[in-house]
Amino acid sequence: MPNGSQLREIPMNTFATPIDLVRPPLIAFGAGTVARLAQWAREQGYARPFVLASSFHAKRLEGLGLGEVAAFTDVVAEPDVPNFEAALAAAQRHRPDLVIGFGGGSVMDVAKLVAALLGGEQALADVVGPDKVAGRSVGLAQVATTAGTGSEVGTRALVTDPVSRNKWAVQSRHLLADIAIVDPALMVTVPAQVTAETGIDAMAHCVEAFTNIKAHPIIDAYAIEGTRLVGRYLARAVADGGDLEARGGMALASLYGGICLGPVNTAGGHAIAYPLGTRHHIPHGAANAVIFPHVLAYNAPAVPAKTALVLEALGLPASDDPATVLAHTSGFCARLGIEMRMGPRGVPESDLPAMAEEAFAIKRLIDNNPRPLSSEAILAMYRAAF
Repeated sequence: MPNGSQLREIPMNTFATPIDLVRPPLIAFGAGTVARLAQWAREQGYARPFVLASSFHAKRLEGLGLGEVAAFTDVVAEPDVPNFEAALAAAQRHRPDLVIGFGGGSVMDVAKLVAALLGGEQALADVVGPDKVAGRSVGLAQVATTAGTGSEVGTRALVTDPVSRNKWAVQSRHLLADIAIVDPALMVTVPAQVTAETGIDAMAHCVEAFTNIKAHPIIDAYAIEGTRLVGRYLARAVADGGDLEARGGMALASLYGGICLGPVNTAGGHAIAYPLGTRHHIPHGAANAVIFPHVLAYNAPAVPAKTALVLEALGLPASDDPATVLAHTSGFCARLGIEMRMGPRGVPESDLPAMAEEAFAIKRLIDNNPRPLSSEAILAMYRAAF
């Protein structure tokens, strides 16, 4: 493995490079589209829905015309294997013909896995990795209530293994929703801090897809426009949760980020952010925010033109100078009210080396990074962000 100071020449995908772009058959986007859910379910002949949602969002289901539904309302912010297994057991007792994820990324990820493994012979451990899910026997609907993960249009789901404290990633087209509903009106009650942090997660999806070695022209269009939407609307959504235009802009940014994840995925930034969540329970968006400026600055020498475009899209002065990139992007996140240091978030300095080794081991993302990453380079970023 080259050390962190060496740069690789990034292979450029072109318009002739094959790529698969997979999306739900139906995406309903816009204020009020949540009302489409019950109509769609009736048209498909579904009669026994099972909903995964927070207790707050479960109350919203009462006026949607779905009838009496069974619900699991205990999905945690960083779901682990036991949390998923509890959700699956609840679904098995109900024997649904339709699973509905009604919430943020954690809820929708668990909904994907419940729908895929319900009534089958596979266990979660059997399907970790790409294309191992045998099939799906029930319908799957996703309703996004935050603008962050874009999970409603994705084919991946993540849960944490409590033993290794690593995230298990499942990827399969069987995890793809039959309908994805993105209704910005559902997002106006999201608190400012959550709005800021999930918004940075959406941005990180777009930026990492735009700059990693798998970047592709068809995805670049979604990625850079998603970044522009974050630059234009995130601060507004944080300042005024009832700004429906800003909420819509961020919902679209999140959707675009989710589209980016399928064929391209993220890179070093997400790998480096994961231990903050799995080891220290820092919300995923906040972890990405803490790490994002350091990774973008580190990668700038490998992707200078794209780095400058990212800053410009965020409304910042275009630059590919690492120190300037770090200062401007750190300021962008801090102005949203995000704590940008790990120490005040409860991460002990003594844990940084173990975190660096853990992040370095996430090869499915580390190997996508445009500039080679060593555990030493990751540790240096952690210390800079401490």
